[in-house]
Amino acid sequence: MNSQGAVTRRRFVQTTAAGSLVLASPGFVRKAGSQTAKPNILFIMADDLGYADVGCYGQRYYKTPHIDSLADGGLKFMQAYANSAVCSPTRLALITGRYQYHLPIGLEEPLFFMSPKNTGLPPDHPTLPSQLKKVGYGTTLVGKWHLGEGPDFGPLKSGYDQFYGVLGGSADYFNHGADTARQAPLSAQLHDQETPIEQPGYLTDLLGDRAAQTIEGYAKSKQLFLLSLHFTAPHWPWEGPGDEAESRRIKNLHHTDGGSQETFKAMVQSMDANIGKVLHALESNGLARNTIVIFTSDNGGERFSDNGPFIGSKSELLEGGLRVPAIVRWPAHIAPGSVTQQVNITMDWMPTLLAAAGGQADPAYPMEGESLMQVLTGNPAPHPRKLFWRYKSHAQSAVRDGDWKYLRINGNEFLFDVVRDPRERANLKDRHKDIFDRLRKDWEVWNATLLPETAAPSYRMPGNLFADHYGVVNPPAPPPAK
Repeated sequence: MNSQGAVTRRRFVQTTAAGSLVLASPGFVRKAGSQTAKPNILFIMADDLGYADVGCYGQRYYKTPHIDSLADGGLKFMQAYANSAVCSPTRLALITGRYQYHLPIGLEEPLFFMSPKNTGLPPDHPTLPSQLKKVGYGTTLVGKWHLGEGPDFGPLKSGYDQFYGVLGGSADYFNHGADTARQAPLSAQLHDQETPIEQPGYLTDLLGDRAAQTIEGYAKSKQLFLLSLHFTAPHWPWEGPGDEAESRRIKNLHHTDGGSQETFKAMVQSMDANIGKVLHALESNGLARNTIVIFTSDNGGERFSDNGPFIGSKSELLEGGLRVPAIVRWPAHIAPGSVTQQVNITMDWMPTLLAAAGGQADPAYPMEGESLMQVLTGNPAPHPRKLFWRYKSHAQSAVRDGDWKYLRINGNEFLFDVVRDPRERANLKDRHKDIFDRLRKDWEVWNATLLPETAAPSYRMPGNLFADHYGVVNPPAPPPAK
């Protein structure tokens, strides 16, 4: 660890020690000590939301008061990562607590219409909802699934009791029914349980309304619950609440068509308003104090997002494609206004929530994420992490170990100190050759334990940001088929 790492550790200790002092105050301990019941869990995941797309992480163009209120009342992670730079692999890591490359579906970056048929999360694989059901939780997914479609796959086959949302990777915000004129695939249609339904309205509002109703139902039944609220916002297509005419205009859901900063603003603010609706349901039903609320994103943002201060975006293993906002509120145990520099990753949430709920991982599928319970409850120790990524597009590889990051793109290799140099500009691979060689070897050893990459295509952002930043030249295009 370099000298900057020592400073980071000191800063980390100072930050977490301050949180511990708040927890140690007589009033806070008295309240926390009186709360012994298992917590309810509300897990909110945005789709393609960049690191600085919300106010508490630096957004200044518009306000996100309800998301910001979670940070004011809880713990904000400053170094949170997604398991992948694209959606379905990250969602697989979230629900299994493991690197996504153990399963064939995790090789799809992302799962989409060109993926092999019969690809999905195997129903017999233990998941966060299936393990929580074993300790008495009701489980509901409202929103995006994106881990395989029926008849072989789906949320009801992987631990959820209830499902309301879309099965695929994206859906129009207004036309989410069986509109044959648009030839919407089944995966883009709104479902209630496993039945496609017609329900008019802006999709973000529909998801927020159903989530609030779900909380009210659990409150009446007095059942512990996991509510996974996985918004499709602010994922393309670029449609705000007032853009129904735009929805009709975009006939083929073409990714490059439409959108603006104003539209993106409206999409994020609509999501924020609906999060407020759901938080109000917790409060009005007396559930807020002992409900763990987590807010995060599945990967970095894309076209209209603000990923600052980082470079890169969705589909790239630069920090902008992997860093995400991550906030946890749990009034019974987390001091308000806390901040941590602890590095974490999406797959950490499953062991964390199982630990909070008294659940257990299946020993046949050992989790590779780490529980963050000590961080959440104010008693953390400085704990460097070693995290790994790979991504087929541009042949990308990455390792984060302490403050160091190894990055490979199309055979071009880099070593960054991402604490001193968060924009990944100064390549230190020659200056610190020992660290560079060690991390490259660590990645190779890790990669050898997983399923090999397939030749199937993966999502990539339009344009070549790598060339813009590093002068990396794409490999030559393959010759045309004869």
